[in-house]
Amino acid sequence: MQVLFKSRDPQADELRDVAQRRARFVFRRLGWLAPKAIVQLSDVNGPRGGVDKRCQVEIRSGVAGTVVVASVAHDWRTALDNALSRALRFLVRQWRRGNDKRALRPRAIFLNHAEEQRG
Repeated sequence: MQVLFKSRDPQADELRDVAQRRARFVFRRLGWLAPKAIVQLSDVNGPRGGVDKRCQVEIRSGVAGTVVVASVAHDWRTALDNALSRALRFLVRQWRRGNDKRALRPRAIFLNHAEEQRG
């Protein structure tokens, strides 16, 4: 999986390796589903403090298209972990919707049953 990291904040640049390792770890089993991720870290309020660390994760996927998830927290690591987990849940949900055979089975049975009654 290719992980691109973007940040203008000098403190966030220190997390480049951590962000890339975390993204690869979170999507390790779904690398075929999401071959590219872009992680952006930014400080919303600047040096004023507060809940202002923002992490935006953009996933390019063939199943779900482009998925963009953002999270705001007190520290960089929490914002990163929250954004990655939300993006993972969304991708898994989209993949399961596309591969759910149970949703198609009742319709197929109903159509076959209707054809038998007509014929």
